[in-house]
Amino acid sequence: MKFVLSSYGTRGEVEPCVAVGRELLRRGHDVCMAVPRDLVGFVEATGLGAVAYRLDTREVTEAYINLWRDFYFSRNLYRIRELMSLRRELGKIGLQSFWDTSTTLTSLAEGADLLLTGVNFEQPAANVAEHYDIPLATLHYSPTRANAQIVPILPAPLTRTAMTASEWLVWRLTKNLEDAQRRELGLPKTKAPYPRRIAERGSLEIQAYEEVWFPGLAAEWAKYGSHRPFVGALSMELPTDGDEEVLSWIAADTPPICFGFGSIPVESPPDILAMISSACAQLGQRALVCAGSTDFRPLPHLEHVKVVGAVNYAAVFPACRAVVHHGSTGTTAAGMRAGVPTLILWTIRDQAILGFQIKRLKLGTFRRFSTTTRESLVADLRRILAPEYLSRAREIATRMTKPADSVAAAADLVENLARLRRVR
Repeated sequence: MKFVLSSYGTRGEVEPCVAVGRELLRRGHDVCMAVPRDLVGFVEATGLGAVAYRLDTREVTEAYINLWRDFYFSRNLYRIRELMSLRRELGKIGLQSFWDTSTTLTSLAEGADLLLTGVNFEQPAANVAEHYDIPLATLHYSPTRANAQIVPILPAPLTRTAMTASEWLVWRLTKNLEDAQRRELGLPKTKAPYPRRIAERGSLEIQAYEEVWFPGLAAEWAKYGSHRPFVGALSMELPTDGDEEVLSWIAADTPPICFGFGSIPVESPPDILAMISSACAQLGQRALVCAGSTDFRPLPHLEHVKVVGAVNYAAVFPACRAVVHHGSTGTTAAGMRAGVPTLILWTIRDQAILGFQIKRLKLGTFRRFSTTTRESLVADLRRILAPEYLSRAREIATRMTKPADSVAAAADLVENLARLRRVR
């Protein structure tokens, strides 16, 4: 069978889709994937064929993060013109990405048995699948559909109503754009928000995160039957060239606290490293800093701090005392599977949502990255290093899915959906 995959985002958002695609390829299917141009090499290295979207990851995500940091959290009214300009810039990038998704997938999906998309720009992808009358499957890395569990401190009806209203508002704001795409595809105008239309088509909405993160959500969505299955976080746990050296450094002394920064570079790397170094020195801890896309060179050598590039979290996290990171689904899952406490320093909404759940489950705590200071870091680390957090982390680790099982379950689901369409 022929599967077309689409993922618009950072490596953390692309890797789950690649994991499923690689498993489908291993099973003998024809698989092609569309991703941002700077991630084509990553996808091809796994054996999948890849087509590039025009924009790269940084262009899209930096604009989005800047808007969250400078617009939604700014109290400086004198910057309103600058902030509105930033919002318009993000709107232009979103518009380009929308049409890029539509054009690319219209070309790729002809003759396909199923279209699998990540949550970013699933709206145009859903219309392409409808155009070709092929099944659609989506990967969700957090609960994006209306529910009462995502903010459990609020009354359930209020949370659910707010999310439903948000879906309606997004539809009204993008209706002209979506109707223009549908007109090009020979489809009628929309009459309801796209999440409702996706559900009504019987599409597969795969919840690619851990069910334990949101107690009660599976029961709330039971009415959707097999259309919103939980498979757990998807990852490939790829080894890196630096794993052996890092593990050797860890084994030479006490287990360190691991700091990971992900795909988006942090501002002022020297200041961040100084903060980490000072906080860990005060606590008598070593620090392993996984730089990701942040350039920490040239920085001074520190005896109790080791800075590395990419590492295999699945190999490194279990050897650490605790993990501190930005709060993506994949990194959060890796820390929980390792059975170590977590501190999430978040930047955008989805990361804050996971941070809230980490705190709710008593696995650690969370804080907005831009408000983190040396003093707050010391306090947060001292808190999560308490024995009760380690015990709780080890207990929850036993309830996490295994990555290979999650990938196999997701591949089974999309494979079965495509097979059913063939025989109907």
